[in-house]
Amino acid sequence: MTQNITNMTNSTNNSAGAKIALVTGANKGIGLAIARGLGEEGFRVAVGARDDGRREAAVQELREAEIDAFGVALDVTSDEGVAAAARTIEAEAGRLDVLVNNAGIAGDADAGAQDPATLDLDVLRTVLDTNVLGAVRVTNAMLPLLEKSTEPRIVNISSDMGSLELHTGPLLAAYASSKTMLNALTVQYARRFEGTPMIVNSACPGYVATDFTGHSAPRSPQEGARIALRLATLPDDGPRGGFFNEAGPIPW
Repeated sequence: MTQNITNMTNSTNNSAGAKIALVTGANKGIGLAIARGLGEEGFRVAVGARDDGRREAAVQELREAEIDAFGVALDVTSDEGVAAAARTIEAEAGRLDVLVNNAGIAGDADAGAQDPATLDLDVLRTVLDTNVLGAVRVTNAMLPLLEKSTEPRIVNISSDMGSLELHTGPLLAAYASSKTMLNALTVQYARRFEGTPMIVNSACPGYVATDFTGHSAPRSPQEGARIALRLATLPDDGPRGGFFNEAGPIPW
């Protein structure tokens, strides 16, 4: 699988009109920035979020920026909720061109809960249920809609904390391990859809000022969104099954 995104020309044209994108966890932070960026590229954006008030506020913010957006009630930890979200998108748009699996949690880290020597198994289960199982739930529910697209793209929002080589960030055994598994699933999905139009990759936004980082990180959500936007709009000969930040491939 090629690992080069340099000099790739983005493609957002579709004979059936505006492309449709779903971003999970899109009510704030990097997710909202990705939704805005896709909208600015001409996508119609489904704002996936579980909190009704925050979801509608995000949709209103995007519409005020002249972006075609609609809300989708979406709790990635609920089988029924994810299935209902797929039905909503089918009724609203009929297909899906881009899925960005952005929803994720850091998990409780108090009192050694994510120190591997004292790892709280309940914390690990909770983090995996959102960051890994949630991505699988959403992806598999949306596959029938993505397969209606001529240029389907899936972007999994990961972190270089999940790199087995780099060992970056604080010691967060549940969170980091969840991103390692998400990367492994990215490769499995890419293998499954090899030879088809479906392109699947993982993206690392970098150290971004969000609730997760206490808004103290040097990169803005808009900067963090850039690599996801690039991977979401890859041409048909773009890389598959890779792990990228803005600078290029990241070691697994």
